[in-house]
Amino acid sequence: MSSFAFEALLIILLIIANGVFSMSELAIVSARKVRLEQWAKDGNAKARAALRLISSPNNFLSTVQIGITLIGILSGALGGSTVAQTLQQSLDTIPLIQPYSKTISFTIVVGIITFLSLVVGELVPKRLAMSNAESIACAVAPPMRFLSSVGKPIVYLLSISTEALLSILGIQPTEESQVTEEEIKVMIAQGAESGMFEEAEQDMVERVFRLGDRPIKSLMTPRTEIDWIDVDAPFEETQREVLESGHSRFPVARENLDDCLGVVDIREFLNASINGTPIDLLKVSSPPLYVAETASALSVLEQFKQSGDRVAMVTDEYGGVEGMVTLTDLLEAIVGDLPSSDRQGDPDAMQREDGSWLIDGMISSDRLREILEIEDLPYEEERNYHTLGGLMMTYLRHIPTVGEHFTWERIRFEVMDMDGNRVDKVLVNVLPPTLPPEEEPKNGSKRT
Repeated sequence: MSSFAFEALLIILLIIANGVFSMSELAIVSARKVRLEQWAKDGNAKARAALRLISSPNNFLSTVQIGITLIGILSGALGGSTVAQTLQQSLDTIPLIQPYSKTISFTIVVGIITFLSLVVGELVPKRLAMSNAESIACAVAPPMRFLSSVGKPIVYLLSISTEALLSILGIQPTEESQVTEEEIKVMIAQGAESGMFEEAEQDMVERVFRLGDRPIKSLMTPRTEIDWIDVDAPFEETQREVLESGHSRFPVARENLDDCLGVVDIREFLNASINGTPIDLLKVSSPPLYVAETASALSVLEQFKQSGDRVAMVTDEYGGVEGMVTLTDLLEAIVGDLPSSDRQGDPDAMQREDGSWLIDGMISSDRLREILEIEDLPYEEERNYHTLGGLMMTYLRHIPTVGEHFTWERIRFEVMDMDGNRVDKVLVNVLPPTLPPEEEPKNGSKRT
């Protein structure tokens, strides 16, 4: 092999080595610590080595910088003093360019080395490191730890110099930042886009996060909608209502729900129906579980787990019963609506042929955001409503009548039906962008 070929091959090898150092640096810095910890728990020794490098970045970074600096010096020396001179001698044989051979040879060598250093020594290795950071980090960790041991004196000198300079500048090392809820959501969304997660899994994770922020009041069945048993009512009448309702559990009270005596399982009525004998409701009822209306849905779920109950009565600050929540309500908040014999009549939300939605006024604001695929609803934070009916009353500032409507952010809400003072059905339609985005509520009401 000629001297020129050997020198060129040596420069290429140095550039490749520079690429290995660059790839190692970015892979270790970009590697997700959680995944490496999981691999380490599974017995992956290389993952443990990578974690040790991450825990002491100064030693590792110093080793990388030493390697990259030495490679740069050697590449420059070989290119300028040997390869360029060899190329110059070849160019000197051409009379036309002989006066400029030194400049031309130097320019050619520097240009080629620079191009290869950028592509082979930097860009390609870093792209590889970004695409598979954890695997590459595990692969390079053992040799990098070995190089750190070999160059320990120099690495130590660079490390203490770095610490000293940071101390002089008044910069203190910070603890590793914690992963936030939003970052987890972004990672799950990216995983769903790449096919790592199912869309249903992404939806469930996002609902679990929302569960901790939602008050239980937003999930409960309001007091006016609760089917309950009066302990003093005739057994035959009670039995008929229970068997026709389709519910599986009923609150037992005297005169009104504020005097709730317990919760009874429908199986007790089925047994009584088969035997043809009345039952003592107070004996077969379990003590009611009470939760505050301000409690989070997640904390109520924990109370269900601890108590073993499946039904809880939601009370206000004055001790009155505001509504009732079941374990199924909480499960649906995580996995979405479930078919149930408890539900009768029309669905909560039905999309019509023209794309508009006919929605029950009792649907939760959280579910409404999912249907409309929006992040916020008007005045939700300051007015603290929990249903579509609450939104209509909050925006219009009075109990609406059939036909009243308003437009917010190109979404038109119109009351289609009222059940007494309760908003029963609302027509919701997303308007095209050519129409005005907002319109003032009718009847002189103003938004505040």
